[in-house]
Amino acid sequence: MVGVVVLMVVGVMALRHAAVDTLPEFLPPQVQVQTEALGLSTSEVEQFITVPLEDEFNGLAFLDHLRSQSVPGLSSIELTFKPGTDIYEARQLVTERVAQGPSVVNVGSPPVMIQPLSAESRVMMIGLSSKSVAMIDLSTLARWRIRPRLLAVPGVANVTIWGQRDQQLQVLVDPARMARHKVSLEQVINTAGDAMWTSPLTFVEASSPGADGFIDIPNQRLSVQHVLPIRTAKDLAAVPVEDTTGKQIRLGEITTVVEDHPALRGDALLQDGPGFILVVEKFPGANTLAVTRGIEAAMADLRPGLAGVAVDTTIFRPATFIETALRDIGLAALAAFGLVVLWLGIAARSWRTALTCAVAVALPVVAAAGVLYLRGATFTTMTLAGLVIALGVIVDDAVVGVATITRRLDRHRGAGEETGSKAAVIATACLDVRRPLAYALAIVVLAAVPLLLLGGLGGSFARPLMASYLLALLASTATALIVTPALGYFVLRPAPRDRRAGLVARWIAAGFERSVPGFLRRPAWAYATVGLLVAAGIVAFLELGTGPLIPALQDRDLLIQWQATPGTSLPEMERIAATVDGALRSTRGVR
Repeated sequence: MVGVVVLMVVGVMALRHAAVDTLPEFLPPQVQVQTEALGLSTSEVEQFITVPLEDEFNGLAFLDHLRSQSVPGLSSIELTFKPGTDIYEARQLVTERVAQGPSVVNVGSPPVMIQPLSAESRVMMIGLSSKSVAMIDLSTLARWRIRPRLLAVPGVANVTIWGQRDQQLQVLVDPARMARHKVSLEQVINTAGDAMWTSPLTFVEASSPGADGFIDIPNQRLSVQHVLPIRTAKDLAAVPVEDTTGKQIRLGEITTVVEDHPALRGDALLQDGPGFILVVEKFPGANTLAVTRGIEAAMADLRPGLAGVAVDTTIFRPATFIETALRDIGLAALAAFGLVVLWLGIAARSWRTALTCAVAVALPVVAAAGVLYLRGATFTTMTLAGLVIALGVIVDDAVVGVATITRRLDRHRGAGEETGSKAAVIATACLDVRRPLAYALAIVVLAAVPLLLLGGLGGSFARPLMASYLLALLASTATALIVTPALGYFVLRPAPRDRRAGLVARWIAAGFERSVPGFLRRPAWAYATVGLLVAAGIVAFLELGTGPLIPALQDRDLLIQWQATPGTSLPEMERIAATVDGALRSTRGVR
């Protein structure tokens, strides 16, 4: 009994820290490879990047199927591996193929593998806006301060910035002014590239910056560090153009040098005006609640350095649904448990019986959940569904076991006064009731085995459901064989000889005595009743069978995605998005 108390207390405390999510990880092992190529059209991206990489990836071990998408400036290839493949082994195979594959450096950035993401990848979307901080400065802050801090939160796989505007010093050429000063475009490019510390252009000297070096003095080595004098557009405009023999021409005389951001591939629209959205994605199996709290704590730590910046962490927050669901389910479970215990106490007219049944019902659920927690399982709607389905068997085991012990004690009231005889009566009662129930348990377990062998999406949802269901059944059996007899030995007592049956029990007995003889005299009534119940069962099965595989979740966040015709400009997409945004916000109930 001490072990039961310890198990209950430790189990409940441990489950408070269990990983919780809405749905199980239902996606097969996937690896996504993205390659940037700014300035290339869709057909050029497909020709120069996507097709050569596809040729390299074809034939990979354990590869199930491959999908690719080419858009202006970006190639995305998604490789799906066969179920059961280790995701990190798959990533290693893809890395080796990328390393020996065709070079895309001359037309784009090297291919990059995206971090492995959860099936419900987005764990939070954070809005950043400001009326006093410039968009470029806010973008710099988001990229170099906020994003690294969020990536340090355990469980965060990737942080994408929508609407990012990186700071650039742009040299806007004027062909007429260049022609007057007899300066070529190549000279302007070389001058602008070599004036900076580093350059992505492979044909300028700044593409391979040299080390600054050091100076040794008798007792110390001093490092040499050059400070770049070019910080603003005005500084870059004052740089002399290269290879202009006999005359000095500055960049600002033949071009317009400005501080701006690159052309946007996409943007973010916030309710308060221009801003950014940080899309935070999590690793597979990461605890959504823990990751969300870690992100909010990180943003709270950064708050002193975000003066004048409005931060909105409620744009998209799935943890809100999980917190609400856990609170509602907890209250409903406590209410249901209390009603069951109250009903058992009233029906048996004994607090001892109600207490024994309550422990016999609660312990298997806590034990099954504790085993899942120790195995590192994530608690989802499927896990909860398995426990709820098993509750029918658990309650039946508890009530039948306790009722059998109570009846045997009533029959052997005289023997119950001695320790040995009471223990023998309880042990005999438990074994007698478990023998027929063992066959029922075997049938239930065998019926569930085919569901464990399902593959694909159905198997991903069925396995956690059946795992929790079977664990609860085994825990219920162990409780009925070990805990219920021990608790009954200490708690249960024979009923007083003069105690009459309860009012409810007398009603049930009277109804049974009146109805059974009528069925015995008229077998047709019995057949008709059975047929009616079978028909009702078929109708119920058909109604339940038409429902979706994934349960309908009462989530307050609705994510809508739509695509425009290929080639649609960014201003047109912004106009469409703003129109839809305004229409949705005018709908009652939409925040």
